[in-house]
Formats: sequence, structure tokens, C-alpha cells
Amino acid sequence: MVREKVRVSTRTLQWKCVESRADNKRLYYGRFLLSPLRKGQADTIGIAMRRALLGEIEGTCITRAKSEKIPHEYSTLVGIQESVHEILMNLKEVVLRSNLYGTHNASICFRGPGSVTAQDIIIPPSVEIVDNTQHIASLTEPIDLCIGLQIEKNRGYCIKTPNNCQCQDGSYPIDAVFMPVRNANHSIHSYGNGNEKHELLFLEIWTNGSLTPKEALHEASRNLIDLFIPFLHAEEGNGNLFFDLEDNQDKFTLPLFTFHNRVAKLRKNKKEIAFKYIFIDQSELSPRIYTCLKRSNIHTLLDLLNKSQEDLMKMEHFRIEDVKQILGILEKHFSIDLRKKKF
Repeated sequence: MVREKVRVSTRTLQWKCVESRADNKRLYYGRFLLSPLRKGQADTIGIAMRRALLGEIEGTCITRAKSEKIPHEYSTLVGIQESVHEILMNLKEVVLRSNLYGTHNASICFRGPGSVTAQDIIIPPSVEIVDNTQHIASLTEPIDLCIGLQIEKNRGYCIKTPNNCQCQDGSYPIDAVFMPVRNANHSIHSYGNGNEKHELLFLEIWTNGSLTPKEALHEASRNLIDLFIPFLHAEEGNGNLFFDLEDNQDKFTLPLFTFHNRVAKLRKNKKEIAFKYIFIDQSELSPRIYTCLKRSNIHTLLDLLNKSQEDLMKMEHFRIEDVKQILGILEKHFSIDLRKKKF
């Protein structure tokens, strides 16, 4: 455990890690300080950060298990101490860390007797198991336990419903809790007198070990800032919101914030709208190409323009047809091209 003395600065807004510890492989704790803040600011930041920590950070987990020998979820198998339901609950608790996007396959193939743990899961190279000692099942007889698994990366949680408890192929959905932050709290401490009164904001973060509290704080802050970028760079009087109170006081129109609207403005004045504020998810790219670009940390048009055609071809699962589609979009809407090779 690491502790540091709290030093209050009244000159510049600063943050620091006050305390950090690892209780075990699946429970990390961190306490952070932000100061000095004016009265009311600490609560504004604390509430927003807590919601971003719990809801805006992506995590990886097992979302489905499949075995042809399982008749139903609440059955028991000869030679296995746990019921099928208990095994599924143990798989739910397996903590994974990865940079993958989309759905990937994993499996367990174990010959008893013995104890099945997380280290017996055969996973893709891009996935890492945080705690290999996590228990899954206990085999008491010399039988084979073979389970196919599905791994996904997402945010928030996805709870299975009675309608999808079992599929025709013998697979079972698992409650997916993608949130790597287990809990987050904030507290406020005031100091000073009269007009010089300031506030200290303390943030407490518990994670499941797939990332540290400091990494979670950085990721949540970045995601929270991304949500406000459209407002930060909104143009005054651009006519994006229309109210027609005379014709119909119960209706108002919000035009779609589309890729093509941003392109039209860019053509009108390229110097006023930066490429870095046009995001690739606002284009007509196919889902597969979009996933490949996001996996390579290409989020905006500026990120894309900083890559060459050669760079794109080196990306995993990227094809020449994908490069041609991107070049077509850039030529159609921007009359620009990607350089073929690195400088």
C-alpha cells in the first residue's frame, strides 16, 4: 500500500494519487485528490466522473458457454461436483484483459479428476487472464469436460432473459458485466473562509484488476471529454436547431448530426473545421472496416489521414478492398487521397 501526504495548492488546479493498493489480483483500490476547486465544482466533477467510471469504460468478459453434453442450465453432470448453473456463475467471474473488438472464441478441455481453473481456458493471443487461479469446476472422476466459450468486449452490462437462456445449438448466455470498475465514490472537503472558500475533491476507485484505478481514471476522463467535444466546437448561429412555435407549438426539429453535414461545412471553409473533430463513426464505412480502424486507435479523420495506404494494409484483417473503399469515401467527400507509403 502506498500513501502520500495531502498538499493543498491554491495556485493551479492539480490532481494526485493519495493512496493505492492491490488487495488481491481481482481487487485494486486507488484514492485521488483534485484541488483547488471553487464551491460547487467538486460535486459537479464528482458526479460526472463516477458515472463515467461505472458506465463509460469498456471491459472484456465471457458472454456464452456451449457444450453438447449439457441438457439444460440447472442440470448436474456425473463426475462434476458443481451444477451447470454454478459453472456458468464461475465463468462469469473470470476477469479478462484485452484490446480486442467484436466476438472471439475460447474453450476449455480438461481431463479429470482435478480442479478446473482459469488457467485451463484456451484463449486468443490478444486476451489475458487476470487471475489464473480462479476456480471453475471440480472433476471427481476421469471424465472429459469440454466447453466452448464466447468472449466479447463492451461496456455496461447485459443481463440474460428467460427467452434466451438456451439456444438451439446448446449454448447458454452468461450475464455479462463488462464494467472493470467495481465501485466509485467521491467526497468533498471544504477549507478557507468567506470569499476564499475552496473545495477538495477525493475520488475512490475499486477495479477488478483488468486495469488499475489510475488507468480507469484516465480512460473515464477521456471518454467524458469526448462526449462534450461537439458542444465545445459548436458554431454560433449555425441553424442546427429550429423551433417553429407559430405553426405547431408542440413540435420542434433536431436535424441529424451526420457525417455529410460536417463534410458540407468543411468544403465551405476547410480552415474553420478541423479534421480531428470529424469521427469515423459518422461515415458510411462498413462495420468490419470501422472495427479494424478503432482497434488501431484511428478515431477521427485526422487519425486516418496520418496513415498511409501501406499502414492500412499492415493492419490485422485489413484487405485491399477495404483500402479502396476508404479512398473512395475520401475522394467523394473531401477530394483528398492517402499517400501510398510512409515518408
